[in-house]
Amino acid sequence: MTDTTTTGTDLERRLARLEERTRALEDEREVTRLILSYGPLVDSGSADAVAGLWDADGVYDVDELLMRGRAQIAAMVRSDAHQGWIAGGCAHFVGPPHVTVTGDDATAVSYSLMVTHGDGGFALRRATANHWTLHRADSGWRIVTRTARVLDGRPESPALLASGVCAPVASGERA
Repeated sequence: MTDTTTTGTDLERRLARLEERTRALEDEREVTRLILSYGPLVDSGSADAVAGLWDADGVYDVDELLMRGRAQIAAMVRSDAHQGWIAGGCAHFVGPPHVTVTGDDATAVSYSLMVTHGDGGFALRRATANHWTLHRADSGWRIVTRTARVLDGRPESPALLASGVCAPVASGERA
């Protein structure tokens, strides 16, 4: 017969591990939802909501544009160029991110595609590698930096992707 008794200490340790794992899963889910909300928000022209994804002094670094702070990010969404894409039909698709959470900080990598509508139908305007750094604030997770580089053969683009996936796994953690 197997002894199925558990001491209070064993149960407390198991419960603490379960709470840690649950918290890690919840953090990963929240970070993923935040990142995936970018496309619908930017394509609906929700400038303040897009900017609100970032820390107050967050950075959005795209190939041709460096934005610092929420005001500049909101201005990009309100710009004539961006409003023209919305009016003509566009979709910013962010693929599922690979998220790594460490305490109150997280990194993620993902692909993104920008699809635009034109006379001949839909066309892929750009495919991009993205590296995100995030921090848990009192109000929830916020983007600190998003670096996006077009996947056009330049070496920095795949390096961005590898930087968030090839991190060493801590002892005792699952990859």
